[in-house]
Amino acid sequence: MLNQIDLSRIDLNLLVLFRVVLEERHVARAAARLSLTPSAVSHALGRLRLLLNDPLFLRTPKGVVPTARALELEEPVTEIIARIEQLIGSAAPFDPAKSRRRFTIGAPDAVLVSTSVQLLRLIATAAPHIDLALIHLMPAPRGGAIGGPWHQSLDMLERRELDVAMLPLPAVSPRFEARRLYDEDFVLAMRKGHPLAKAPTRAAFSQSQHLLVSLSGEARGFLDEMLAKRGLERRIALTVPNFMMALVQLSGSDLIAALPRRLVQQHASRFGLVFVELPFARKPDAIRAIATKAAMRDAGIAWLMQVVVSAVGAGQP
Repeated sequence: MLNQIDLSRIDLNLLVLFRVVLEERHVARAAARLSLTPSAVSHALGRLRLLLNDPLFLRTPKGVVPTARALELEEPVTEIIARIEQLIGSAAPFDPAKSRRRFTIGAPDAVLVSTSVQLLRLIATAAPHIDLALIHLMPAPRGGAIGGPWHQSLDMLERRELDVAMLPLPAVSPRFEARRLYDEDFVLAMRKGHPLAKAPTRAAFSQSQHLLVSLSGEARGFLDEMLAKRGLERRIALTVPNFMMALVQLSGSDLIAALPRRLVQQHASRFGLVFVELPFARKPDAIRAIATKAAMRDAGIAWLMQVVVSAVGAGQP
């Protein structure tokens, strides 16, 4: 049992190493993050195996996979590291009315556009001296590892490059704290007076000229997969790199576009747009505010998370 061991003989860095290997599922990548050699990481894992009497990680052609015991240890190890960071870190109290800190919030383009106004208004009132950096987060092209297409954004949180992220994730690992902000679905947006403004049929929808928001310029989105399953396809007549440009282009053309409902509702009158329901049902995405549990022990980050929840959503887990 761990409580029967002389703690003076235990290197707490082993816990940090354990967490990084668990995150990376790869010894060489973990070594790079820790500025160690792969052999040093392997040696440290050997010490951990002896200490915990479990293999912890099993080798595979693509890296390592954690044992059931390693997965059980993930949350308590994360909590231990967070408590240590809290103890040895800055313990200065946080007063939002007086603080001059600078926080960084990241989210996909559409989420930033549809939430930033109310968020900035609330922060300006409660904390007039605090500065913010809003960062545009993008999904990885091919999904990636744990965290799916947003694993790079989660990595940014763990590296403290972001304080809080707002992401369309169904769930997060125990290393993170998440609060549900709202559910985002898509609608079909177009200019006022557009022929399709009255509940378009699937055939009319697929035959129309579409606009797609695509930073890379790739003319394929989630709707194309839905159409393909029904033996249909559409013409992507224009791709644009962001959602605000999409609104501008829709207002002066006969193009149509599937856009986030919240975004369109907020800006339809400004751009002279209307919207109808998509002719295909699609499950909404849950948008969540996310921070690492370690970061949440910083009173300033905890305050920021609460502000995001208050400004944007209901804050459900």
